[in-house]
Amino acid sequence: MFVTAAKPLYLIRSYPQRSSAVLGVITMIVCACAAVPPSHPTSRDVTIPDAWSVPGLTTESHISALAEWWTRFDDPLLTQLVADALRGNTSVQIAQAALRQARAQQDLARAALFPSLAGSVSAQRSTGAGRSGNDFQAGLDAAWEIDVFGANRSALRARAAEVRASVASLGDVQVSIAAEVALDYIALRGAQARLAIARTNLASQAETLQISEWRLQAGLGTSLESEQARAAVEQTRAQLPALQTGIDQSSHVLAVLTGQAPAALSASLAVVRPVPRAPEALSLGIPAETLRQRPDVRVAEHQVSAAVARVVQAQALRAPNFHLGGSLGLTAPTVSALTGGSSLVSALLASITVPLFEGGALVAQVHVQQAALDQARQQYRAAVLAALADVEDALAALRGDRGRLARLQEAAQAAGNASLMARQRYASGLVDFQTVLDTQRIQLGTEESVAIAATDVSADNVRLYKALGGGWNPNDKQVSP
Repeated sequence: MFVTAAKPLYLIRSYPQRSSAVLGVITMIVCACAAVPPSHPTSRDVTIPDAWSVPGLTTESHISALAEWWTRFDDPLLTQLVADALRGNTSVQIAQAALRQARAQQDLARAALFPSLAGSVSAQRSTGAGRSGNDFQAGLDAAWEIDVFGANRSALRARAAEVRASVASLGDVQVSIAAEVALDYIALRGAQARLAIARTNLASQAETLQISEWRLQAGLGTSLESEQARAAVEQTRAQLPALQTGIDQSSHVLAVLTGQAPAALSASLAVVRPVPRAPEALSLGIPAETLRQRPDVRVAEHQVSAAVARVVQAQALRAPNFHLGGSLGLTAPTVSALTGGSSLVSALLASITVPLFEGGALVAQVHVQQAALDQARQQYRAAVLAALADVEDALAALRGDRGRLARLQEAAQAAGNASLMARQRYASGLVDFQTVLDTQRIQLGTEESVAIAATDVSADNVRLYKALGGGWNPNDKQVSP
């Protein structure tokens, strides 16, 4: 139930004592119902370590080039693909539309702080009881809700925080899209490298097959050796279609990520290039810097701010509402008479609406917003912990894969030497054919493992840059609210 006290101000001016009494009642209600807004929650609800726990990595003491980390791979095509994706990807465009929507909603909330003014013009003709007449009216109506307890201001603050969250959400999409493009591009180059290795080994095995057939014709070998060599050739040849399929599928994914048809990049990506590699030195700062850079953490923090403002707004809605309204108009039986002074009509009205009984709905709404604030705080904590875990995991993977790659490169070199010596000695009849098969199988396996490990190291760098919040610029004036 709401009680409304309304009195035209021109009547209040006629009775000074009554006017003073009404103003005194308003003052007492304001003082009695004023709500103290809750303090802003502490953003850092999680203990942040001073340094990362993974040792043994060469790092820089500050964050640099995180906004466009993909340029550090020194691959012009990768740079172009990321730029195209950040411009044409559908998820990025959806996030941009969501940001425009949030800004429009902020403008709506801001409009509630200002008076409204409407104009009207009407003409009426009435007949009856043997009489007829005209009535012409023109006027202006004004209304203003005085935001005494800050409900509208709190709504505006909530909308402003949501705009900042939308800006960070757009950054989060940009971070994800840039990393996804780079990972798919690296996977494609890795598959091309494995395809080249398989073809090289296929040529070597085909040469071995030719040698075994020559020995068979000369009576120096057996049919068993020849068939074993042919089986090895066909096994290696069977890997080629699968690798090519992976290359084609990665090409399709990259085209879609850049907002193009699946086959749009097939020609440009068919040109074989090496797997892009990042420099050894990492742009790695302290954990606190990472949390300031990560857009998802910023989203969670702005959502906490919005939830705080919603709590204040819900508390303010329990207080009285103050309204001012007025009208100024002209009314006359003819259009020409509207300009006369006698046709002027004006009114000014002030009203107070006090919630007395609403079944506990307003109190329940406060509890709803307080629970939403608790959820936002826990979501912030979850975002911080996830960000710290992402960086630690990426650092651990990068260190492990770098060590694995170094060992595999040594193994591949030794396997290549062993395979070459085995083929030479088999041609001279110094070793049996099984030795040749074993050394070729080891060579193919180790070379493929080197290609996979090199791809993993490059992918680990991408995941680390993503974990550090790279791929967007928090200070970009084009998206800043």
